[in-house]
Parts: sequence; C-alpha cells; structure tokens
Amino acid sequence: MTKEEESHQGNNNNMADKTNKARIITGVTPGSPAESAGLQVGDEILKINGEEIEDIFDYRYAVLSEKLNIVVSREGKELSFDIDKSEDDDPGLEFASGLMDEYRRCRNNCIFCFIDQMPPGMRETLYFKDDDSRLSFLQGNYVTLTNLSDKDVDRIIRFKMEPINISFQTTNPELRCKMLNNRFAGDSLKIADKLYEAGVIMNGQIVLCKGVNDGAELERSLRDLSKYAPVLESVSVVPVGLSKYREGLYPLEPFEKEDACKVIDLIESFQKEMYERHGLHFVHASDEWYILADRELPEEDRYDGYLQLENGVGMLRLQRTEFDEAFEHRPKGIKKLFMRKHECTVITGRLAYPYIKSYADRIMAEYQKIKIQVVAIRNDFFGERITVAGLLTGGDIIAQLKEQHYYKELLLPECMLKADDPVFLDDVKLSELESALQVKAGVVKSNGYELFHSLLGQ
Repeated sequence: MTKEEESHQGNNNNMADKTNKARIITGVTPGSPAESAGLQVGDEILKINGEEIEDIFDYRYAVLSEKLNIVVSREGKELSFDIDKSEDDDPGLEFASGLMDEYRRCRNNCIFCFIDQMPPGMRETLYFKDDDSRLSFLQGNYVTLTNLSDKDVDRIIRFKMEPINISFQTTNPELRCKMLNNRFAGDSLKIADKLYEAGVIMNGQIVLCKGVNDGAELERSLRDLSKYAPVLESVSVVPVGLSKYREGLYPLEPFEKEDACKVIDLIESFQKEMYERHGLHFVHASDEWYILADRELPEEDRYDGYLQLENGVGMLRLQRTEFDEAFEHRPKGIKKLFMRKHECTVITGRLAYPYIKSYADRIMAEYQKIKIQVVAIRNDFFGERITVAGLLTGGDIIAQLKEQHYYKELLLPECMLKADDPVFLDDVKLSELESALQVKAGVVKSNGYELFHSLLGQ
C-alpha cells in the first residue's frame, strides 16, 4: 500500500492532507447499517466518534459502540454519517487492506534471514520482510519487537492484541544486537517485560544458529524466558534454514545428528521442570530436530495443544494421530468400496518422506488394488539442506519426476502452492506442471484425515 499526497482547498473543512488508500471503503454490504446511513465505495474513513482511525484495530475497537459517527472523505469533501446499531452488529464495510494501513518493513538485518538467501528473479512479494505486530495478532507472524514504539506497545495492551508471537533468538542483549544487526535489539527485549506485566499472552521463537546462540546461550535464554510463564505460553526452538545462496552472508554451519541430540536433551529437561511448576511443557523442539537426531516424535500430550503448529512444532505428530484415527475408525465394509484399481504418486519433501511412506505402506497392505508411490523431491532450487515440502518448486518436481516412473495422478500438499493461487514458489503454475508431466494433480491439506482419504482415491 502507498500513501499519496492530496491537496484540498476551500470549505474550511480541516481535512487530513493525506489520502490513505488502505482506509478507502471497497465494499458496502447490502442492507447493512453502513448502507442505510449512506456510506459508499470510495469513501475514505477518517474518524469514528471523534477518534482518528489509524488501522484495523482502531476501527474494530470503535465500531463496538452502538452509536457511531463516521467521518469520511468523499471527492474532496468531509462528510459525517450517523449509525445506530446493536453492539454485536458489524457496520458492513470492507477495505482493500486487511490492516487498513501500510505493512511495516523489518528494520533488522538478521544473520539467519531466509529472505536474504533467496535467488534473484522471484516474484516481488517474496522479498518483502515484514515485522508488524498487527500481523502477529491477525496471521500469527513472528515479530522482533524492534519495530515497536511506546505508542504501539500501549495499543497492544489497550486492545489486548494477543497472542503476540515474538522472535527472541536470545535473551543476551549483546548477542541479540549481533544476530539481528540492530543496535537497539537488546533494549527491545524490555518490551516483553511490559507485555508480561499487562498479562498479554505471548508465544516465543528461537531460531538456533550453530556456534552462535546454542549450547550455554540457549540454556540461558530458556532460563530467562521461563520467568514469563505462563503468560508466555510456549517457546519453539527451530534450526536455521540454510539455502545455497549464502555468498557474502554471515558464515553459518548446518546442525548434525549429535547437535540435534544435545538440543533435544536440553529442551526435554526444561519441559520436565516447567511441567512441574506450571503444568505446561513450555519449550518445544521443532520436528526437524527429532528427524535429524533419529528419535521418535514426542507423544501428543507434550505439545500443550499444538500452540506452535504453524512453526513446524508437532505437525508430523498431529498428522500421524489424525491418520491413525481415520484408519482405525474407517467404516465397516469400506474395503469392498476399494476393490477397483487406484494408482497415485505422492510428492513430498525429504523431511516428511518417512512418515508419508509409512501411511502409504499401511494402506497398500490393507487394500491390495491400491498402488501408492511416494517421492521425496530433492530441493535443487534452494539447495539440498532445505528439506521441507513447503519450499519445493514446480521446476524441481517436473525435472525429477521425468527421470523416473510415476503414476498419472499426483497428490501435492497444499503448502507447496500460494494460498490464493495455484502457483509454486518459482512461478510454475499447477496447470503447467500437469501439462509438462501429463498428469492430473490433486492438492491435499496437511491434516491426516484428508490425507487418508486422498490416498484411498476419494
């Protein structure tokens, strides 16, 4: 979103001298209070009940009132509209931006940032680094706190914008400044104190870098962060992602099996301590650590309700639990429904391959006419160290499948594609992949129930 300077003359209307496109109404619900009052598409929201509207949080807070006075800018004039509604009713307005404001760019230059490790030539949106506390509340993004003013913190507390997801990395102020390449990164940790005192629910993340914030530094960070529990509900520890595009960047090394074992041992010792004190396990290792260490995933109860599922913590455990439930509770007589021949190829990353393969083997053992091929795609685009399915590209899938036999029906996890458009990270469209391989591709959600039915050919 951009802001355009706009000059307004005459009428002594004291209008704002800027038009914010993000606050322009793009839709008015038919029959809504807003339509009845006379608000129109193209109006720019300026004030509600005398208070300026900066973003979606000001707007949501303001429209809770039963009586609204909405001031808008329309064709160079300032107009006022009164609305009477019940407290729970929505006025019926839509805006182009979910934030009703510009997205805030990251001010850091982190030594582990994955966006800095991407090749040139990708779509522009993939290079945008956000660090916006509002997106943390709305979408679950992680923020560093370095982008927050005192006013921002006050608004978070006032509007109870929780949970706030925070990328801590370390609680050592000097080390945090180094890791984020921001001389204010250490001081910004004090914001967590204010959020804790106000009771604002938080979740934390530590991106672990070998020889930087692991070992004794990790132990220190976990000890310091444990003081915020249970307001700080969870802390995930994830290994840094290293692509092949790191020339000129801070030298970082990949973790090995021995390293993963040490990380898990430390985390699990903290889990026992925290569960005794607070009844929650608090700190969690992402799935990659257990696979790298060649250890069994934790039991479901240790994930405290999967608070950090989108951060790769417990995703494989939950998928396995759901698949097992779907398999064990399949309707009686379902076997007769699958006497027909069904063949498919499932595409996944190297990280999840052993788990997806085990599900396929289990189904084929039960249903003799079903043939399932599971293919782990090597990530040539970003480099072989990147093993998650969500960072695979259409080009790699096409190139590697052409080198081997595959069935004419493909199953792809939805995380490979853009949320609002069936296109891969390298801008290869799903339809282009189907054409290149002469297949029909189906997109499958990550949950184990849908995976079970998809493997059956339903």
